[in-house]
Amino acid sequence: MTDSPTPAAALPNWAALDSAPTLLAGNTLAGRDLLRLLDLAPAELHLVLSTAVAQKSAWKTNALQEVAQAPYKDKAVGIIMEKPSLRTRISFEIGTQRLGAHPAVMSDTSSAFSRGESVKDTVQVLERFVDAIVLRTFEQSKLEEVSQWASVPVINALSDDFHPCQGLADVLTMYEHKGDLSKLKVAYVGDGNNMAHTYLEAAALIGFELHIATPAGYEPNERIINECSAAAAEHATGAKITVDGDVSAALAGANVVITDTWTSMGDEGQAQKRQQAFASFTIDAAAMAKAAPDAIFMHCLPAHRGEEVTDEVMDSAQSAIYDEAENRLHAQKALMALVLAPTA
Repeated sequence: MTDSPTPAAALPNWAALDSAPTLLAGNTLAGRDLLRLLDLAPAELHLVLSTAVAQKSAWKTNALQEVAQAPYKDKAVGIIMEKPSLRTRISFEIGTQRLGAHPAVMSDTSSAFSRGESVKDTVQVLERFVDAIVLRTFEQSKLEEVSQWASVPVINALSDDFHPCQGLADVLTMYEHKGDLSKLKVAYVGDGNNMAHTYLEAAALIGFELHIATPAGYEPNERIINECSAAAAEHATGAKITVDGDVSAALAGANVVITDTWTSMGDEGQAQKRQQAFASFTIDAAAMAKAAPDAIFMHCLPAHRGEEVTDEVMDSAQSAIYDEAENRLHAQKALMALVLAPTA
């Protein structure tokens, strides 16, 4: 299923995600895919985050009924994990269950695509049983092919190019700790991987300042950088995006400091080479001291302690890594609530 974002008439208020949205009022995401964050307009990203804030608050206060939900007790979500997973699998599985829907989990060698059947045949059978498909895979092109054949919403739970659901959780965490998202300076220090691409997209939609520092040869994909610059201009968000190798400049005054593993899944053969290239990109106490005094540290996990980040930072009062991990559940649950809602 293909779709395109609905442009926002005006930029949303990124300092206010606390109003309880009514799911069926103005929800343009019903029946939609999320293959990357740029599939959303700024107002739609704001809607997902506002829904997450409302649902999380309701759950934490043991409300008798959660905010902004349609009845999902007769729905099912196919959750396909072609890569090993802890946070992604459990957050989608529990989030689906809390919505009242049934999570049909297929993982690793028993995934939906493990028997050599064509993507078309697999998807057009699977969609007869489920109301949405969540896929964690390798190539972004596979998600695009699944979307092409599916008549139900398709959600990217991670690909080599993008990790939009982690991005949703991360900006939700930034909001909870720092407030107005559009006023932040975010420093990402590390590999120009799927997370770097996702932060570029978040910056383009929200308008925060993003400085990515990465070694030469490990920069984000230039095409994606250009797409994000174009999106920021289209939506007039005022995003300031810098990509270079200057770690100190990236960290200077940053409100949020982020890193990720130097060696992603599939790159294990390059581990030694990467460790040498990234040796001066570790986030330690001295690096955090260059950021704003009240800066928070984030990492999507799993982390290689002692490589991209030290124990003293991971376990410090500035670390928001476990809030960030929990917010995978709340962000993804909100997204599913919106895409599973009845279409007009």
